Amino acid sequence: MAAKSVDMVVVGAGNAALCAAFAAREAGAQVLVLERAPADERGGNSAFTAGAVRVAYNTVDDLFALMPDLSDEEKRTTDFGTYSEDQFFDDMARVTQHRANPDLVELLVRRSHGTVRWLNGKGVRFVPMYARQAFKIDGTFKFWGGLTIEAWGGGPGLVEAEHTIAGKQGIEILYGARVTELLADEAGVHGVRLRRNGKTEEIRARAVVLASGGFEANSEWRTRYLGPGWDLAKVRGSRFNTGDGIRMAMEIGAQPYGNWSGCHAVGWDRNAPEFGDLAVGDGFQKHSYPFGIMLNARGKRFVDEGADFRNYTYAKYGRVILEQPGQFAWQVFDQKVVHLLRDEYRIRQVTKVQADSLEELVQKLDDVDPQAALQEIASYNAAIEQATPFNPTVKDGRATKGLSVPKSNWANTLDKPPYLAFAITCGITFTFGGLRITNDGQVIDTDGEPIPGLFAAGELVGGLFYFNYPGGTGLLSGMVFGRIAGASAARLSNR
Repeated sequence: MAAKSVDMVVVGAGNAALCAAFAAREAGAQVLVLERAPADERGGNSAFTAGAVRVAYNTVDDLFALMPDLSDEEKRTTDFGTYSEDQFFDDMARVTQHRANPDLVELLVRRSHGTVRWLNGKGVRFVPMYARQAFKIDGTFKFWGGLTIEAWGGGPGLVEAEHTIAGKQGIEILYGARVTELLADEAGVHGVRLRRNGKTEEIRARAVVLASGGFEANSEWRTRYLGPGWDLAKVRGSRFNTGDGIRMAMEIGAQPYGNWSGCHAVGWDRNAPEFGDLAVGDGFQKHSYPFGIMLNARGKRFVDEGADFRNYTYAKYGRVILEQPGQFAWQVFDQKVVHLLRDEYRIRQVTKVQADSLEELVQKLDDVDPQAALQEIASYNAAIEQATPFNPTVKDGRATKGLSVPKSNWANTLDKPPYLAFAITCGITFTFGGLRITNDGQVIDTDGEPIPGLFAAGELVGGLFYFNYPGGTGLLSGMVFGRIAGASAARLSNR
């Protein structure tokens, strides 16, 4: 039987993949999307996110252009602030320790607003992140941390909207279609080989866009590249992100690039399942640690919980938790800050203890040295500089003094019962190492030359994130580079 032929194949069906498909379809290309997952698990890691998107805006009118259905009341009672391109550049430089590829960062930042507006114009609705990124002060919601908008309905809402758009545009999506090999020769890539319904198929294409995620769901690769112990991490998202796209590309000579020993990893419920659960989504995360303390099995604090806004620390603290004895920790809060805890602390599937005294609480912290924990809390309470006022919307400088592990902001005594504690471990989101691409999204080979017919976008692109990342840049990266890769691939396929 003759192989099926299309203008362009997109491997994956998450946010980056569908943005590539939209851009290619916009340019007139016939697009086929191949999704390894079944239909009810579609969307890759995008479906497991909160839907946050970091975007640069100089004025509130820039922001309103992305959310045209904001009510007058919302505008009146919200301080959105501003987040300039310069601030975005500074954040990318700071959190990646100045290692991010400057060309990729330039594209990400400069095209952030235009790309989100483009997607909104296609039917994806964006709304303010009131529940996660704003606190209400004197009747006004005040946003903080440079992160303001999210897709309506979070990650699942984004995936649903994008698949609806794909259907309206006549973009065909095949589910349960695992691409195993690129069809390539000296002239470049000409299609893919896949397994579907127990059979091997070939699909010919003038261009292929790889957007199938990183290798975080591959425990062997995690241990090989991230290091010992990473096989013990829980996977926050899709069980299908095992690095197939990266492997296939490297088999035909693609250049590996970026922070292969780095990843996005967070504090995640200790008793969460091995892989992400779409019914819970990102609810297993526990990101309000700046307002409490974290204790390890020895009853010791091990990280500065208030080093920065959680947007700039949560993606690297998963690694720190994994390095603790037993690969777990407990987050501890008192009633003064309970109202500030994010919604994920209130889900049914939470590992939580409560007590009316600290003495009782430390006895309930499974696998923790109770006497050491009680002493650590006492030392922490005594070290807080009480004269500085607490303010959750800014880095308030309310710090500890004299501790070997400081807390730089938002330090509050634990003295108002009942006390709450939540057990966490490491949840890996996505890996930072991947493929090297040109500014047009074309994959580069080990000789530094573009591979004809092969493009990439999303989490399998290397060189953008090192050590850490600013919250909300993952989905934005998929949007920006998906659009770039899809448009470039369409230009090739139209020639």
